[in-house]
Amino acid sequence: QVGSAWRPAPWPSPPSPPRRSSHLGAAAMSKSKAILGMIEAAVKAKGPEMVKLGGAIFQIIVSDLGDEGKLCIDLKNGSGSTKRGEDKADVTITVKDEDFAAMAEGKLDGMQAFMSGKLKVSGNMMLAGKLGPLLQAAK
Repeated sequence: QVGSAWRPAPWPSPPSPPRRSSHLGAAAMSKSKAILGMIEAAVKAKGPEMVKLGGAIFQIIVSDLGDEGKLCIDLKNGSGSTKRGEDKADVTITVKDEDFAAMAEGKLDGMQAFMSGKLKVSGNMMLAGKLGPLLQAAK
């Protein structure tokens, strides 16, 4: 009876593995959405200036945002315009949310992103080089 009275304290349960917090993804998502919104606002505010800079129709597709990540930027006609969704464009640039945000923040070079497969271009590839300056002009 003496031996059965004492019991070792139970081991504490191991800590649960850290959960992947969805707020990080949401923050990155809203960054790209905000950047697309900034581009729209910039084209409205300084369209003629951006038309001189762009001279083409750009289709941006942020691949992991679905329809909310699609923006057609017309910097070829009139004083420029933007349209949500997909349309006929001179160049289509497809990029992931986090990479698009990094490019807009200047943390990721467009050419490096293209070479490493983070950025896909269809249409006139030479126009894709104008994306960086356009993102800067949108700030």
